[in-house]
Amino acid sequence: MNGKQSVWAKRLLALAVTTAIGSVSAQGLDEPLKPLPEKLNLDGRKVALGRILFHDKRLSKDNSLACASCHDLGKGGVDGRQTAIGIGGQVGPINTPTVLNSSLNFRQFWNGRAATLEEQAAGPVHNPGEMGSNWKEVLGKLGQDKKMISQFDSLYGDGLQPANIQDAIATFERSLLTPSRFDRYLRGDGSAITEEERTGYQLFKNYGCVACHQGVNIGGNIFQTFSVLGNYFEDRGKLTDADLGRYAVTKRESDRYVFKVPSLRNVELTAPYFHDGSAQNLEAAVDVMFRYQLGRTAPAADKASIIKFLKTLTAEKEIK
Repeated sequence: MNGKQSVWAKRLLALAVTTAIGSVSAQGLDEPLKPLPEKLNLDGRKVALGRILFHDKRLSKDNSLACASCHDLGKGGVDGRQTAIGIGGQVGPINTPTVLNSSLNFRQFWNGRAATLEEQAAGPVHNPGEMGSNWKEVLGKLGQDKKMISQFDSLYGDGLQPANIQDAIATFERSLLTPSRFDRYLRGDGSAITEEERTGYQLFKNYGCVACHQGVNIGGNIFQTFSVLGNYFEDRGKLTDADLGRYAVTKRESDRYVFKVPSLRNVELTAPYFHDGSAQNLEAAVDVMFRYQLGRTAPAADKASIIKFLKTLTAEKEIK
């Protein structure tokens, strides 16, 4: 057993002990998954302005793409493609992560290169393969919009500025929390999910899925090597720069193939899965996780129950 496998095994053992002392009921227990906050302290005016900017195609060089073009709020905050499409039809190198609940991630992007939502908001604007623009061009276009100038002047002392555009977009994105049936269950409503879904949750813990997918966002709070107990990349073939993960940021060999663990909230809606968009449905994604992260197999009935649990994480109300 190598070093990575040893650490992983110890984490799974600790989680198994924790799970064994609990029951399937969430009432009164300190579950590894936590419910979303019920209230947000956000400036509604900034949320409204950020919503406008999020849907504004003037942020792209050729006025063809907005943030919402890749992060469709009606489709789980993603574009449904294997990899994103930038201006001029450029095919991107990596799968689009959901923007829903992204404020709960400890870092942004698959490789964690942005520390905040504000920093993340500037990335696609300047990426030549995405929006292909820059703040000078964006300010030039937005500066001709008298209504928008007035909105910025009323909210920010220095008016229309790049940092304020980023702040408004980030504030809007912080409003994109998606309470689910499972949140009601975590708060003590035993009728919010079915017996089979509770069984799926227990299996999710027993098998060790919760070692990486835990906390309020059911992921998004740690980095992890993709393919801990196998060689996914060798089996898949055709290695790309996008596969390097965290290594592209740190240049540390230990960060090769390391990615931010994605949130599982709304996972039912966000296919295809993984940074390379290689899994077309939840069944395929669960199979990959069992093979390469857990290094084991599971009965089809167990995997089906886990998928039923995962579907309890879908928003109860549509986000627009």
